[in-house]
Amino acid sequence: MTHAPPLLRMADMNKTFGAGCAVAILLMLGLGMAQKDKDEGPTSVLSFVVLKDDNGKPVRNAAVIMHPVDTRGKQERGGLELKTDSEGKTSIDGIPYGKLRVQVLAQGFQTYGDDFEVTKSKMEFTIKLKRPQGQYSIYDDHAKDPNAPPKPDSTPPDGKKPN
Repeated sequence: MTHAPPLLRMADMNKTFGAGCAVAILLMLGLGMAQKDKDEGPTSVLSFVVLKDDNGKPVRNAAVIMHPVDTRGKQERGGLELKTDSEGKTSIDGIPYGKLRVQVLAQGFQTYGDDFEVTKSKMEFTIKLKRPQGQYSIYDDHAKDPNAPPKPDSTPPDGKKPN
């Protein structure tokens, strides 16, 4: 009679227990570091409302992306993404005071981007998204547009062709 299978099971249990302990330790360290971040300075509750610029209706499922900005104006690593609800609203708690870069993306709208200074315990932002604008092409016929530049091969108004 051999006892190899029970020993293998015991070794597998020890590996599983060791891996579980490692995960638990990492989680505790992560919670400790998150707590340390909260103690380093004041934080704010930020609320966003994303609306359509043309009619003021809410934009649902818009992505509100936030990145911290350092003292030199460079975007730091990391960031958070929130999604707006059916009323175009979203919020987050625990954002440290300082400069914050905010981008808002929604299908069918121009991308919005701006930097804000977080200085209060509660701040609200209303962001109005615009529809995409048409692109101007020199290949399109703009004969009815009074502000259109003359075509390169057209005769100038004085009737003289350039040399």
